[in-house]
Amino acid sequence: MSLDNIKLLDFLGEIDKELERKIVVVAVGGTAMTLLKAKASTIDVDFTIPKEDYYEFVRALDAIPHGFKVDHYKDGAVFSQILPADYIVKSIIVRTKMKNITLMTLSPIDIIVTKIGGLNDRDKEDIAQCIKKFKVTRSQITKRAAEVEYVGREENYDINLNHVLKKFFQKEKARQS
Repeated sequence: MSLDNIKLLDFLGEIDKELERKIVVVAVGGTAMTLLKAKASTIDVDFTIPKEDYYEFVRALDAIPHGFKVDHYKDGAVFSQILPADYIVKSIIVRTKMKNITLMTLSPIDIIVTKIGGLNDRDKEDIAQCIKKFKVTRSQITKRAAEVEYVGREENYDINLNHVLKKFFQKEKARQS
């Protein structure tokens, strides 16, 4: 089942009703791209949530039937990467009328550097879309990637990063030579 912007916001609205206090929720991956209108829909739902809000989010999520995959990570962890503490400051607030959820998305650069860790075909498409739509540069990606902690074999992340830089910025590199 794919989820567009309206379905995502409706889903979060249901979670919002179950919350007992205000929390911050940061959309990541395709969920963030959908909320930023960089892609039409996402097939799964992914969030990273500040540790002080994490268990309240999980409690509310478990209270509602939803029927689709929801991945949730704690405090800047996203898939196999851990973003620097400033990820939340760099995140973008999504304007909604929810009572308890402050909804944010990762910045486009953070979306890219977290997608580099997995780098499947869908991730490559998403990275290309982020670079194009948000005019992300090679140097921005390189700088932010150096600040990301990769859980696992770091050489894998470096190989993926070099692949992305070569694939999407080959012309830029040639112009600099």
